[in-house]
Amino acid sequence: MRELLDDVAIAGQHDPDIGEGAKCAGKGGGNGAQSADADEVVHLCGDEQDPQEPPPSSNPRLLLCKNGSSCAGIPKPAHAARLLGKHFPTQPPPSRVAASTTKNFDGSKESRTQAGMQLADKHEGTLTKVMAGLRVLDFSTTIAGPHCTRMLADIGAEVIKIETDGGETMRTRPPLRNGCSTAFGQLNVGKKSAVLDLKSEDGKEAVRRLAATSDILVENFRPGVMRRLGLDYDSLRQVNPRLIYCSISGYGQTGPSAELPAYAPVIHAASGYDMAHLAYQPGRNRPDYCGIYHADVVTGTYAFGAIASALYQRTVTGIGQHIDVSMLETMLSLTLTELQSSQFAVPPPPRPMFGPTETASGYVMITIASEKTFQALMGVIGRPDWVSDPRFATYAARRENWAELMDGVEIWSRQLSTDECLGLLGAAGVPASAYRSVSEALADPQLAHRRALSEVRDEGGSFQVLNLPFRMSGADTTPAGTVSVLGQHTAALREEIGLAGGVSIPPGKTAAIS
Repeated sequence: MRELLDDVAIAGQHDPDIGEGAKCAGKGGGNGAQSADADEVVHLCGDEQDPQEPPPSSNPRLLLCKNGSSCAGIPKPAHAARLLGKHFPTQPPPSRVAASTTKNFDGSKESRTQAGMQLADKHEGTLTKVMAGLRVLDFSTTIAGPHCTRMLADIGAEVIKIETDGGETMRTRPPLRNGCSTAFGQLNVGKKSAVLDLKSEDGKEAVRRLAATSDILVENFRPGVMRRLGLDYDSLRQVNPRLIYCSISGYGQTGPSAELPAYAPVIHAASGYDMAHLAYQPGRNRPDYCGIYHADVVTGTYAFGAIASALYQRTVTGIGQHIDVSMLETMLSLTLTELQSSQFAVPPPPRPMFGPTETASGYVMITIASEKTFQALMGVIGRPDWVSDPRFATYAARRENWAELMDGVEIWSRQLSTDECLGLLGAAGVPASAYRSVSEALADPQLAHRRALSEVRDEGGSFQVLNLPFRMSGADTTPAGTVSVLGQHTAALREEIGLAGGVSIPPGKTAAIS
């Protein structure tokens, strides 16, 4: 079998800035793939087990019986819904709630509600975590999948990130402090970390047992990888019929392109997005490389929405389902005008080329989205006569004479500084902004007012991450306070599922639901 890292489907890209390793990736709990002699078998349940002995795991949600009989006090599961909770949201087990509130490396607890306190005063209820009590197995790497599961973690899900013993590549991406990546932290804050060897029977068994206690699984391997490992949806739904299994890939799980390797830049090109963008660059005929990976972030967001929808449907059906998210289709959703115009032989009408308008000290972006804003802009630049000028009096006329119109605007703007232009445009209600760097945008008082950033920490120190870009009057959406060390939770999770001490399970000795 190819190395699993070669089979990661999409959510990342080759980056020459990625280093050889990181200190943070080498600390924490041990590898979950230790082997043992074949006779070191943990008897989960069956004829060999003394019915008076306690089961290997005390977790009532874990189904360890190989047959349908009662297991040391655990009632026979007529169906998985009884043990996993018939309806969402379920009352979270006390142990899961406690685990989700532990924040700092020293074991202390840290509040996650700072950004929500202002809203709490205006809401009758108490701020809660929407998905508290839900468990997510996260097999995804780099950007798209981790972006999705970070969103799930922020709204309260217990996310368990499954990694190899070397950790995923994002752990080595700059900026690094004491070997710890803040880029990795931005995407993975608030998640637990467990190390498993998915090629070993021990690792596969651990996944099956964790899946029996989980609500959601997210993966972004190439289509077919999880099936070859025996960890695909059809296999794991036998362990847990309520499992919502989300697969993210470049082109979808089936079809002629399904197994092609794909990363965000490839999907930008394949979807027509890059060529559509080129059409708005007058005089250019060579597509630009976009270093901002829209495909990853938008795909992860679509996956988040699909998972939320599946959770709601589960409240009606009582069962989970498989979600198949395609990056190609995600990017096509961004090309609204091009998607429609491409279906017809008539050439699409020219669109206004909104672009940088030069000032005496820089550039501003000005948009004219309505007759009202057009008239306001003409008043600001001292050309109210253009409102009735046949060249500009209607949207269609302005579209045909856009370059001439914006040349007239620049005659005005070049005489003023950027700040002066923005002051006059803002007073008239014309949508406009200066072109800012990300650092300048982060210094915007509006972000401070909304508490858009949270301070979190890893073993390299403290840094800031962006919160979810929405606020909920009755829910806390701020991230947890710490980034887990690689393998930090491996031992505790193995103990929970009855695999403490690194004892391997030979083939055939697997957890199952009758």
